[in-house]
Amino acid sequence: MKMSYRFLSYVLVFCCILFTGATRAQSVKPAESLALYEGADREQRLVQGAQQEGALTVYTSLTVEDITDLSNAFEKKYGVPVKFWRAGSEKVVQRIVTEARANRFDFDVVETNGPELESLHREKLLQKAFSPHFASLIPEAIQQHKEWVGTRLNMFVQIYNTNLVKKENFPKTYQDLLDPRWKGQLGIEAEDIDWFGTVVKQLGEEKGLKLFRELAAGNGLSVRKGHTLLAGLVASGEIPMGLTVYNHNADKLKKKGAPVDWSVIQPAIIRANGLAISKKPAHPHAAALFYDFMLSDGQTILAKNKYLTAKRSTGSVLDKLQLKFVEASTVLDEAAKWEKLYSEIITRQSR
Repeated sequence: MKMSYRFLSYVLVFCCILFTGATRAQSVKPAESLALYEGADREQRLVQGAQQEGALTVYTSLTVEDITDLSNAFEKKYGVPVKFWRAGSEKVVQRIVTEARANRFDFDVVETNGPELESLHREKLLQKAFSPHFASLIPEAIQQHKEWVGTRLNMFVQIYNTNLVKKENFPKTYQDLLDPRWKGQLGIEAEDIDWFGTVVKQLGEEKGLKLFRELAAGNGLSVRKGHTLLAGLVASGEIPMGLTVYNHNADKLKKKGAPVDWSVIQPAIIRANGLAISKKPAHPHAAALFYDFMLSDGQTILAKNKYLTAKRSTGSVLDKLQLKFVEASTVLDEAAKWEKLYSEIITRQSR
């Protein structure tokens, strides 16, 4: 029996549809489809796949204590062991870029500073991701390109030794720092260029640069590398006040009984630190599962460890402050300018 022309046409169309669908399926990378999957069974699918993969590798700049807490909780909940490599944010980026140039993608997930994540986005080493927990985050945490998401907020605060500085004498404005009482009393972190640029812009560039030049020349700034180190020097009394310490550095010392407290010269400058999935993760299910974990259970763990998290919450310390978020893309675009000014005004003039 001969096939009719119409029936043959249907068969050809059907085959074309199958071929097109197969081609599209092949063009979508498995890791990408997993990270962007929005089905109701997302968690179930990710858990099953992650347990089969049996491992997860995280590169991070979190403290060993904090990433250990998060890793242990993830492994306890899902039975997937976490291997992490920890270093400063700059070294995290350097390692990822170096490995990528050798066609290696040893990390599944990276957790570090926002500007560094933005640079990895520009290097095309990350992938777009979705999470059902996006709705619980503050708007500033979610990037338009969706290749990294904010998980914790580093709020720059001014920490002071309560034995050496009275609360009532805390400066209300940056102009107050020019008072001679602060001569030889102030410390600053060596690489807080994004804070510096954001503050100067808030003050008005000409006015802000003039103020910091006068401050460095008149009262002096002790430049120290590392926020934890600077906070510790304030606690010991070596430096009475630190201008750029993260709030969690101060809160952890305060919790341990150190004679420190902190306040903020408004507006509070905040940098979002975050999380991203590798463009080519060796363990794609585990990577997407950890991504969701960090935006849910991970937020609770970070908050317990004295971090400001990206999760919306009422009664937060943020509700009482004026806020100014560091713009990661602007930090990268204007890096050379502000690095030069910071070196000229702050680093070289330090005592």
